[in-house]
Amino acid sequence: MIIDLAKFVEKERPYWDEFERELNRVSEGITSLQDLKYSRRMLNLFQRTCADLGRIGAANAEPELKTYLEALVARGYAEIHSVGAGAPGFRFWHWLLGTFPQTFRRHLWAFHASWVLTVVGAVVGAVLMGADPESREVLFPFSHLTEQTPSERVAREEKKEGSRELEGYKARFSTGLMANNIKVSINAVALGLTYGLGTVVLLFYNGVILGAVVLDYIRDGQLVFLLGWLLPHGSIEIPAILLAGQGGILIGRALIGWRNRDGLRTRMRKIAPDIATLVGGIAIMLVWAGIIEAFFSQYHAPVLPYWVKITFGLSEIVFLYWFLTWCGRTKSDEEGGA
Repeated sequence: MIIDLAKFVEKERPYWDEFERELNRVSEGITSLQDLKYSRRMLNLFQRTCADLGRIGAANAEPELKTYLEALVARGYAEIHSVGAGAPGFRFWHWLLGTFPQTFRRHLWAFHASWVLTVVGAVVGAVLMGADPESREVLFPFSHLTEQTPSERVAREEKKEGSRELEGYKARFSTGLMANNIKVSINAVALGLTYGLGTVVLLFYNGVILGAVVLDYIRDGQLVFLLGWLLPHGSIEIPAILLAGQGGILIGRALIGWRNRDGLRTRMRKIAPDIATLVGGIAIMLVWAGIIEAFFSQYHAPVLPYWVKITFGLSEIVFLYWFLTWCGRTKSDEEGGA
């Protein structure tokens, strides 16, 4: 067999380099062949490298290149055929930095649906509050939101900031919010068992509350306080609830079986690992939000300037966006536009 070796190597070298690079990532535990899309890409690279080795061998050229490809093929064979037999157990960092964001992106449509339902609810809540300010008595789930106006609350907290009298209130308030958000997140996922209807209603109602609260504070001239209070923990807390809605919508779709000819058991079995992954990620996000809620969000000016809190919250949003959008991406993700 006669080949133009220089052109052949120039054409195929990028695939060999990619295969070697990804094998290094697999051996270091950064990526896993348990991911179907990733494993398919690796199998294609393995088969291509094997074919290239055959052509190099038939041409009787470049002994060093042949040795390199033989070693690469042998290593690839060992990695690919070790999957399933003696596969590594659960690795937390691999799951957190790879599996979790990959699962989120795989079902991005459900997150978008969760986000849209919440935004629509927020618009409705703002309209109701704008049309009838007295509706706050009905819309707000917490007594501290109805017993005092936003300006009264701001004046009270800024005046007594750092006092012992307020410490007990901060602890009770923070605990109440954490418990409520954990309850909302659990319900958002679990209500997917109502064919998604319960999840839809909960997301919409949660949006109504959020929109009403935001407008209430804006109308009272307390936007800066609202951002300083809400952003540090809300930047993680609200997305966690949206992810919970994403899980509930996925369960609802699996139960309905829309555009899926598999049986109910098969559909639920397929979606179960992804739901478990989302729930695990939500739990971590809520733990972080709870810590920030207790030790950061509840401290206001003059102890903690609002610009510091707002900057911190915006930084969390940027990091979370980067994490969910880019973390755990592979070469095959980028080529497939995932």
